[in-house]
Amino acid sequence: MNKRKLRLDKYGISNKRYKELCGFCEQYPEWLEELKCNTDTVRSASVSGMPASSSESGDPTSALASRRAELKKMCELIEQTALQANEDLHQYIIRSVCYEEPFWYLRDIKGMPCSQRSFYDYRRYFFYLLDQNKKM
Repeated sequence: MNKRKLRLDKYGISNKRYKELCGFCEQYPEWLEELKCNTDTVRSASVSGMPASSSESGDPTSALASRRAELKKMCELIEQTALQANEDLHQYIIRSVCYEEPFWYLRDIKGMPCSQRSFYDYRRYFFYLLDQNKKM
């Protein structure tokens, strides 16, 4: 898929940092799926012939709760940043940066009420805000 490179020089974001932020956003669907499906700590014991490591012998409920809290925090970071960038277009921004849906699809199929230039301005602003919010 041809992916448009954003010019984020005026926001002080390098190409490497942009790629890192894109990679972070592209994990969003996986995190939502894990939050939806990973709710049970009951599992069968794995038999490997090796003694259990300290991480495996801990409290599985606590480990699951920690993981779910971490995933929820990362999902909320993306959602809140999209709301900060533009309240009216936040769902389209999420679809674009997290699900890699192109502008024409969002406009023609999903009915996004925005010009291409404006949308890419909001998308750049989203990455600027995400960069700032991740540093905190």
